Amino acid sequence: MTILIRGGTVIDADRTYRADVLCADPKDGGTILQIGLDLDVPAGTETVDASGQYVMPGGIDPHTHMELPFMGTTASDDFYTGTAAGLSGGTTSIIDFVIPSPKQPLMEAFHEWRGWAEKASADYGFHVAVTWWDESVHRDMGTLVHDYGVSSFKHFMAYKNAIMADDEVLVNSFARSLELGALPTVHAENGELVFQLQKQLLAKGFTGPEAHPLSRPPEVEGEAANRAIRIAQVLGVPIYIVHVSSKDAVDVITRARSEGQRVFAEVLPGHLVIDESVYSDPDWTRAAAHVMSPPFRTSEHREALWRGLQSGQLHTTATDHCVFCASQKAMGREDFTRIPNGCGGVEDRMSILWHHGVNKGRLTPNEFVRVTSTNAAQIFNLFPRKGAVQVGADADLVVWDPAATRTISVKTHHQKVDFNVFEGMTVQGVATHTLTRGALAWTDGDLRAVRGAGQYLKRPPNGAYFDATRIANQLKEPHPIHRAGDKVVKAA
Repeated sequence: MTILIRGGTVIDADRTYRADVLCADPKDGGTILQIGLDLDVPAGTETVDASGQYVMPGGIDPHTHMELPFMGTTASDDFYTGTAAGLSGGTTSIIDFVIPSPKQPLMEAFHEWRGWAEKASADYGFHVAVTWWDESVHRDMGTLVHDYGVSSFKHFMAYKNAIMADDEVLVNSFARSLELGALPTVHAENGELVFQLQKQLLAKGFTGPEAHPLSRPPEVEGEAANRAIRIAQVLGVPIYIVHVSSKDAVDVITRARSEGQRVFAEVLPGHLVIDESVYSDPDWTRAAAHVMSPPFRTSEHREALWRGLQSGQLHTTATDHCVFCASQKAMGREDFTRIPNGCGGVEDRMSILWHHGVNKGRLTPNEFVRVTSTNAAQIFNLFPRKGAVQVGADADLVVWDPAATRTISVKTHHQKVDFNVFEGMTVQGVATHTLTRGALAWTDGDLRAVRGAGQYLKRPPNGAYFDATRIANQLKEPHPIHRAGDKVVKAA
């Protein structure tokens, strides 16, 4: 059935205007057919009344971990429940992560994750993590880009003795990404420093969640972000830094961008609004529920993140959605390093950004669209299919009531977890309707998500960024480290 969204104000990343939006039936492609006033509407069209509301591109969360096997357990939200929760909050697409075990072939892990994701209720893509290196990884990266539409690769600089990528892996994978036109992404924490600090804290008897932020101070993030950015600079490849949490990291990103380096970065709503004092909660279960990496920080760092988002040094908002129930977090009751790392947010990101961003004058509505949808679509090469209200784009849309309020609570959320880090927060700005490729998946509190309705999103290499980078590289003197064939070598 075609759907007409009538009476609303369209907000895109670059303009705001009054218009109705006609959406095709999912069976007919589920795209936006017409935008304007006095539209020619087919008989039998369902109408959504958007009077007094905004019509915006559906949110894109470029950093989630549904159904992730991690730290001896598996995240409690699977691809169905997690994407359904996202739809209830206005998020219509996610980019999740394939994370191979040490020495596991990339293609084997990719097909495993694709199988799990078939139950998704919203569209999804994948980044693939490079956790080790040999010629098979080099080959599989090419296969993933050319045959499966994976155009970004993840690198964990943390989690020593598990999935941490050392500098050799970073250099080889970044160089291969440049050849393929794929974007390297990085979890920036100095894994060796974290490992040593954890051992020292445990030896001194600090076993609870309060030790978690002490083992991952801002400096370990700043150092790793700087190192990854400098490696990318030497090799001449763009880079994307995930879940920036500290002023230290914002500062090195800003410096690199001011020098003309192509660096992109994301921030999580939790890092914008939650204080590190949560780790000192006398209730161990509540404190442990907030354990994620990087940890939540002080007001100095939160304000730096807001400034980075406002000034355009930080480009996207994601959630790193990776939820574990209290019984799973309890695996680390005697040892904080064994608490499964991860928090939720896929359902609440849009409202939190609107309430604390738009309502407090930090973001305009157009900037809100940019950082919750359009920038992610452009950086990860989904635009204009996603991230825009325009004819021919997927009808992934959210009808947004800026006056409506809701109080976030585990009692009412749709995420499959028994804790919400935003518990009790009242937000003004709510999704009243969410469409995924023309189908109403959320309407006035009624969740209609369909198991398996989500489609896999192929993302071709993003030529625009890489062409610009290559031109810039051709105009400067060659660096003493360069590529010879498929290998990174040091010049004679």
